[in-house]
Parts: sequence; structure tokens; C-alpha cells
Amino acid sequence: MIKYFYTLFLALAIVGCAEAQVGYSTKDKKAIKYFEAGKTAPNDEREEGAREPNYQAGIEYMEKALDRDPNFVEAHLLKAELHEFKREYAQAIVHYEKSLELNPNFLRSGATYFFLGNLQHMEGDYENAIKNLDIYLQNRNANPELQQKASVIRANAAFAKHAVENPLPFEPINVGPGINTENPEYFPTITVDGETILFTRRIKDGRVQGRFKEQEDFFVSQLANKVWQTATPMPTNVNTVNNEGAPTIAPDGRTLIFVGCADQFGSYGDNRGGRGSCDLFITKKLGSRWTDPENLPGTLNTLHWETQPSLSSDGKTLYFIRGIRGRNATNNSDIYVSHLQPNGEWSTAEKLPDHINTPGREESVVIHPDGKTLYFASRGHIGMGGSDIYVTRMNDKGEWSMPENLGYPINTKNDENSLMVGPDGEVAFFASDREGGYGDLDIYYFIMPENMRPTKTLYFEGLVYDINTKRPIPGKFRLVDIETGKEVIYSEADPISGEFTVSLPVNKEYALTVEYPGYAFYSDNFNMLEPEGMDAFHKDVPLVPIGSETGKGIPLANVFFDLDKSTLRKKSFVELNKLVSFMNENPEYNFEIGGHTDSRGNNNQQLSEDRAKSVKDYLVSKGIAPERLTSKGYGSSQPINTDAAIEALATTEEKEAAHQQNRRVEYRIVSK
Repeated sequence: MIKYFYTLFLALAIVGCAEAQVGYSTKDKKAIKYFEAGKTAPNDEREEGAREPNYQAGIEYMEKALDRDPNFVEAHLLKAELHEFKREYAQAIVHYEKSLELNPNFLRSGATYFFLGNLQHMEGDYENAIKNLDIYLQNRNANPELQQKASVIRANAAFAKHAVENPLPFEPINVGPGINTENPEYFPTITVDGETILFTRRIKDGRVQGRFKEQEDFFVSQLANKVWQTATPMPTNVNTVNNEGAPTIAPDGRTLIFVGCADQFGSYGDNRGGRGSCDLFITKKLGSRWTDPENLPGTLNTLHWETQPSLSSDGKTLYFIRGIRGRNATNNSDIYVSHLQPNGEWSTAEKLPDHINTPGREESVVIHPDGKTLYFASRGHIGMGGSDIYVTRMNDKGEWSMPENLGYPINTKNDENSLMVGPDGEVAFFASDREGGYGDLDIYYFIMPENMRPTKTLYFEGLVYDINTKRPIPGKFRLVDIETGKEVIYSEADPISGEFTVSLPVNKEYALTVEYPGYAFYSDNFNMLEPEGMDAFHKDVPLVPIGSETGKGIPLANVFFDLDKSTLRKKSFVELNKLVSFMNENPEYNFEIGGHTDSRGNNNQQLSEDRAKSVKDYLVSKGIAPERLTSKGYGSSQPINTDAAIEALATTEEKEAAHQQNRRVEYRIVSK
């Protein structure tokens, strides 16, 4: 919440204050005696070792004073303040209102209207909050600093009033006892296939007695038959006796970046080492085993605390929260971004722009798999008050839009954070301590309103293997946006199983390339422009050993020509440049470029020869020696799909796609 309290007893030491009337508002000496005792009672009667003053002791003295004189304005004001410090806001409102009823001009600055309006906003009474804050803002004697704060609170109250009057559809559903317990569960992260969720659980009575009363660990749950199964802890080389939290998992579920914090002795546990009080660490899954976590390489971690990371789907961009530590630090945290460098280290982080980061606290940042939709929580933007969840979107120039509040009742007068939106953009997860849960914070899901959804992403999964031996290969693969030529994903298959999973934003056409030392360069093409009804795309990738006699050419799936012409389209250059790199990496081999057409048309042989020659000429223009290359046209003599097989297909779209497979350019390794 946005809370502006009195400095205890300072603002309400109103006896003798220049803005208060001279003397007390009561003549009852015993009431005054109780009031005077009540001003110091919270500190005088503070229990040994208590973190806060004994506010209740002061309240009891004010009650005695008001029993003597119910119209004692100062006692109502001080009692209101003491209830406010106990977070008993409803009782505080009663006594602020009573003081104004007795004497609306008791404080010439009108500060009572400010504090009343602030609490009414916090309690969701937006209409009365606006009314009382307006009175305060019109007071010529008002404190300028408080007036500035009043303007912010009023703007929040006005936004909240409109949001409550125009609620969005919102039906949160508890994810169930497989994940939620009597302990707090929060900061969920999910794999792109939607079948594995990893989250933080704060465990009471930590494993090392005498050192920790509570600790944070990671737990993971699998989805089976639409039910989340009983969560199990991550292995002990990841979970330690210190706090681990706020994880982010790569789309394939094999890379985990998380927050690790040092204990009171400065140890991170298991000889991990760190730079600040909390650092980001990384672990990777090889087969079924997680590697020992390491401090994130590079210059991202600092002497301050880094937390709540969110990894982009391409694995190259990391968003996170940094809080400032030190003598001059404020209660502030901001969103930062770091990029993975070619040497495997993370760059020095940069702050996101000021229209996203505010002087208040930003937290709980998450980048959707579409790579351009960012959700985060903030206490500094106009909203319902306190910590609200917002969304900002990146345009084609890399600029972030003005944040949008997700609205009511996703956001309420309480604090909201820990939002995570699933790959499909429809289902979102968040943590809440609302009634009806299993205890404390639970993880819930809901259907995201359409105007707040990101771009839908699918997932592409498969297996990289040797075409001859069927042995799994940890091939490295790239996905490039054909229209822009921008690499959107770079990853590699599991080194043990050869399996891979990556996310793909829809409404894009992608060029896929896969490579591994000793194997021929592989390419494919994915048209994600019409993914209606699709959730995933599965394709296994057979790699051909260099020099292997397979009898087949290797298609260049992302080489395109104008209709019935041999002119290369610009979007072919991404693939051809990759082929140039492959040829340069294997200078001992010669290559044949083969052109193929479908059976339709009258000039197929010549067209196939011209297209093969166009590719050859492009490769030569990029520095490949002409003597290493030959080109040949095969016309329609070597179709992938026969005319009979094409005619048997059900739809025109399927038939055209089969013809397109026949219209291709291939490369073949012909000799050393």
C-alpha cells in the first residue's frame, strides 16, 4: 500500500503546536493527565526485545481520556494515529472522522483530511478518499510535500474507483494440493510445454536447527492427467540450508537461473561464492542430473542484491530486480537487463527506462516466451495502490511501451505480485493468500483478459540424432525470423538424450539450422502464420556425417525464388550465409548445388539449372572458391513427393505444400 504515516508523536504533539489552537480542547484535568501519559506509554511500556513500541498501551490511555471527555479532539487524533501504526485502519478512520466532526479546523494545515483520505484509499473507500484529499489539496496552509503525496494518492483512488466500477472477468482457481501446502508457495515458473512447474516454498523450521526459523527452497511438480502431482524438492546440490528462491527456467526445462543468498556469516553454502548479499546462480540439467550451481558468469552480479530473474526464450536476455544496499540506500528496487555475450558471460546490467522504473519499488519481473511482453509489479505507478501488476510491450525498434495496469480484480487494494503467464498467453499463474487456500500464500491460475495477453507461443520439440547410427547428438540449433533476419533462438539439444524444446511466437516464419562438428549443415523451414489449433510442433532432426554415403542431397529449406524465376529472394541470404560458414569450416570438401522443380510447367529443366547456378554464384560472391563448387539442374526427375501421392492428399493447401517440397535446392558433399 501507499502509506504515509505521521512521524510518531511528532506531528501529533499538538499541544503548543503553531497550527493547533492554544491549550487543550478539554478542561478535564484527568483526561489531560491520561493523554500526557499516553504520548510516552508506547515507548515507556515497550516489552524487552520487542521490534515495535507498545502502541496498545497508548491506545488504552486514550480510551481513558475519552471516557472522561468524548469531545477531546487531541485524544481522538492520537488514538487514530496509534491504531494506524497497529494497522487497525478501520478504527483509525473512526477517530479521524470524529476529530473532524468536533473541529474541522483544529489543524490549520488540514493534515487530518490527508491522513483520513490516505486510510480511506487503503481500505477501498475511494469516493470518500477523493473527497477528503480534495479538501486537503485546496488548503492554502497545507504542507507542500504532503500535498504532492496527496495528489498521487488521489490519482490512485480515482483510478481504483473507475477500475472497481469496470471489473474484468477474473476467476482464480487454486492449482491444488500437489503444489500448495500450509507453507507459502510463490514465484512460479513453467516450461514452455506447460507440463513442469517450478516454484519457491518457504519452509518453517529450517533443516539446520538454531540457525534458521524459515528458509526458501525450490520444488517441482509435473502435470499428469490435468492434475499437478505432489511437488518434490530440487536436489540438495541446488537446495541448500540457505535461501534459494525466485527461479526462472529455460523453455526446454534444462537451464535454471535463481537467487541464492548468504547467511549471517556471509556463506552461500556448498562453496558457491558470491559478491553481494544475494546473487544470481545458474545450474544446467544434463540428462537427469542437475549440475552444481555456479555464480552467474560475467559482471551482472554486484555488491548490491540481485533477485527475481526472468530468462527470455532465446536464452540470451535476462531481466531481474536489483535492490540497492548501503548507508544511502532507499527502499527502492528497479528492473535491470543483461545480455549473454559470445564468450558465455553476462554483460554489465542496464536499468530499464524511467517510464518503467520509478522512485518506488519494482519487483516480480517476467518476460513472456514471445520475447516482447514484460509483466512486473510496481509500487510507483498509478494503480489500485500498493503493489500492482503491469504489462509493457517492446516494439520493433526495441522500445518499451508505457506500462498498463492489469486492472481490477487482478489488482486490488492489497499487494499483488508473482505473476507468470503461460506460453499460450491465456493462462496466468500468481501467488495469493486469499481465503479458501491451503494456508498462507498459494499458487492460483486464471484466464488472462484478452487485451492483456502476450503473443501466443507454441513449442517446437524433437530429437537430434545421427542418421546412420541413430545415436543422440547435442546439436546446436538456431531459429531466425526470415522476414527480419534476426536470430530469435539459439540453443542446443541435451548432450545425453539429444532432445530439445524451444518456444516459437506465432505469426512468424522461421528458418531452422542445426549443426554439430563432423556433420553436414541441416536446415528446415517453419511457417507459423496460421497455427490455429496447434499447441506444439514435433520434428526429429537427422544429421548426416560429413563424407557419409547416404545417396541423398541435403535440402536448403530456406532458399526462396521469385515465381518461375531464378532470382534469389532476400530472405534466402540468412541460410546461404550459414552455408558459406559451413563451407569455410570444412575447406577440404567440394560441393554440388542441385536444383529441383515440381512436375508442373514447361521449362522445368532450364529453371532448375538456373536456380542451382544462382545459388552457386551467390556462394562464390561470398568468397567460396569456384573450383570447390558445381551446379546441376535435375528438373522434376527426383521428386520428394510423387504426383500420385500428391493427388491423394485431401486439401488444396496440402497438395501445394507437397509441390513446394519438390521445388527445392540441395547441396551435396561430393569429394575431398
